[in-house]
Amino acid sequence: MQFHPKFRLNGKAYSQDSLLVAAKKWQSSGDNEQKQLGMFMEEWLHGNDSLTLHTSGSTGTPKPLLVSKKSMQASAERTAAFFELSPGDTALLCLPIRYIAGKMMLVRALVIGLELDVIPSKTLLDLKGKTYDFAALIPLQVNASFELLGNLKKILIGGAPIPTELRKALAKKHPHCVETYGMTETLTHVATRPVCYPAVPFRAMPGVKINVNHDSCLQIMAPYISSSPICTNDVVELLDNQSFMLLGRRDFVINSGGRKIFPEQLEEKLSVQLRIPFFFTGIPDVELGEKLVLVVEGGIKEKQLGLKTATKLLGADKHLVPKDVLCLDTFVLTRTGKLNRIATLKGLAL
Repeated sequence: MQFHPKFRLNGKAYSQDSLLVAAKKWQSSGDNEQKQLGMFMEEWLHGNDSLTLHTSGSTGTPKPLLVSKKSMQASAERTAAFFELSPGDTALLCLPIRYIAGKMMLVRALVIGLELDVIPSKTLLDLKGKTYDFAALIPLQVNASFELLGNLKKILIGGAPIPTELRKALAKKHPHCVETYGMTETLTHVATRPVCYPAVPFRAMPGVKINVNHDSCLQIMAPYISSSPICTNDVVELLDNQSFMLLGRRDFVINSGGRKIFPEQLEEKLSVQLRIPFFFTGIPDVELGEKLVLVVEGGIKEKQLGLKTATKLLGADKHLVPKDVLCLDTFVLTRTGKLNRIATLKGLAL
């Protein structure tokens, strides 16, 4: 694959040959991120027409996914048009390159001709006083680097839900942030919304159409990625053929006494005051079918705090108050730092 002549990597310009030589050298580095950078660059410049990616694994084992480089290029071009990026604009890569979000920042820089700086994918960003036209961050980085966000002109936030208190703070001080919806299968974002409080609907990007299946799960039509609909497990409220509100994962919905409860919605409300790791789930119950329980990381102190906070914030509707609080010493996380609910629940003695 060719790349734009204005592409710069950490301030340096490359020819096709010199970038390939550098990529081979980076692969022998003891630094894993630089090694990943070298592997991807060589594969992009000199490999086949397709790449093998892996899904995040947040709801199970990560799955391999074969995608074409043309689809990745088309996605990058659509991002450039939507966010008005131009050759020579500066961009920041502060996400792991082994995952789709990091790879797509590289592809955007190569395709659009961005001047890209790659820095360690730490929670607290080390910008060294520099400013950038474009960056993509996860909520953990946004929270830890909140006072630095003025150095980034256009910020995409994705990879995990934005906690309520962080959403409020961003809406007040950093309205230039944009929340994105997407996944590996969609080559990152296919819908966006401004970071407002309260949250507003996601809106599909130009060229993307949406609908829902019989389970109210979102289906995405993006011809530049796939000729067939991309089916998700995300239950949504479809507002029209371009916008939706995200309710939660079909995998996690709790059917308690005939009422469907989306744990993600309760977790967003509780995150305003409960600062310990927690999540809601359903466990078998003779009367209700499933009963709502709160799972916290910790012991008796955290259990008492969790029940007190949940009763206070959710008590207006008795069906949403957990029937029990369960404790675990440690939650299981995915490779990308997300909660792995399925693996974590295996540690509970139910």
